[in-house]
Amino acid sequence: MSTPTTTAPGPLPDYIASATPNPPSNRAPWFKNTAPTYAGIFLWFAFWNSNAAAGLLAGGLLPTLLGIVLAALICHFLFYVVPGLLGLKTGLPLYVVGTSTFGTLGGLLMPGFLMGLLQFGWLGVNTYFSAEALNTAFGGGPSLFYALCVIWAALAAFVGLKGIQYVAKVATYLPLIPLAVLIIALVLFAGSAFSYKPPATEGSPGALGAILLTVTIIVGFFATAGAAGVDFGTNSRDAEDVQKGGYVGIIGAIILTMGIAAIALAGAWASGAVQPDALAGKGMNVTDGLEAKLPSAFYRAIMLGLTLASFPGACFSSFIAANSFKTVMPKVNPFISVGIGAIVSMTLAITGIAKNLPGVFGIIGASFGPICGAMVADYLLAGKRWSGPRAGFNPAGWIAWALGFLVGVMPNLHAWNAAIPDVPIAPVSAFIVGFVVYFATAKIGLLSPVVPMPNRIDA
Repeated sequence: MSTPTTTAPGPLPDYIASATPNPPSNRAPWFKNTAPTYAGIFLWFAFWNSNAAAGLLAGGLLPTLLGIVLAALICHFLFYVVPGLLGLKTGLPLYVVGTSTFGTLGGLLMPGFLMGLLQFGWLGVNTYFSAEALNTAFGGGPSLFYALCVIWAALAAFVGLKGIQYVAKVATYLPLIPLAVLIIALVLFAGSAFSYKPPATEGSPGALGAILLTVTIIVGFFATAGAAGVDFGTNSRDAEDVQKGGYVGIIGAIILTMGIAAIALAGAWASGAVQPDALAGKGMNVTDGLEAKLPSAFYRAIMLGLTLASFPGACFSSFIAANSFKTVMPKVNPFISVGIGAIVSMTLAITGIAKNLPGVFGIIGASFGPICGAMVADYLLAGKRWSGPRAGFNPAGWIAWALGFLVGVMPNLHAWNAAIPDVPIAPVSAFIVGFVVYFATAKIGLLSPVVPMPNRIDA
């Protein structure tokens, strides 16, 4: 599948002209980079701790598990594989590869600036749940929680700017902590899990609703990481590395972490260790069940361990944001741009906005679903290769993103105003709209001309 491509003479912006492909000699097997890095993302306790609750309440354990498997397949095959292959074939980072979809000028904003901006949303989520876990471990009150939010976000931002190499050295081993916690939860509650029955409430979405809710949450969480598959792909040796890294690090890790969490939470409810109270936000986490079952000192140690394991993720979010802003705003001191972003993260955490994971994941999915969809369409139209940077603002990419984002953000708008229609599995719907609209607009000629790039390796 290919479409005619025109080229335009003219200079490339510095951020593209200076980009150097990662050479094959610097690349490594999938089990040394892609798989463990993605698995570490899904082992983050904010991902698995409460996200099975919605599906369990709606339709029970089996539909929730089915939704987890379906979501894992969607994350790998729709959101990750093509970005990963683009990174493999070009050796170039996302903010350069994205210029084929959004243009040499448009690429600074999409996905470059947007990726950096959303990282502060991620830092806010990380800060909220980490500060809450530390506050629980120390038995503090609101004042300690607020102080921890400020300290955590500020420290993560500083390390992301200056000391990320030191965090990377220990990040390899820290995911063993949440893995051990999940195994403990499985041992404690798996025996009761399949006796759990969802509450029979009028208007409950049922089994199908449980599947769709679960897919929506997981895919929304993964959307930015899917686009970042470009950067992971630059470290892959071949297409087999790209695929195997996703099979293990995405499909396997999602099924393992969310599957265990769903079984443990269902077992905790069925055994009576805790009772779910969605309105009060009590009994909705796997760690709530552990608190009810384990000695107090052991539970506090677990919360400290989970928090410690979260810190590298907070630092990496700051690091990605800093690199993004350095590219987009090279004349602005990164301490200023990242500092402002860290203050935003603190505010999101302190106000509790960051704890609304479905809402946060909805915005992320709405933002990056159409980006991934448009990138896949561009890849297929170019004959399964990178077309190269397109001049200025590529109309096809921006139209595809705008319409996809509008569809993807509908559930968030619906929660604000019930008169606005809802959209099922919004991140996936946004992906599909982005793909279809890009394909259609490209076919009618709404593509900017390609600007020659002399040092590209996917020619």
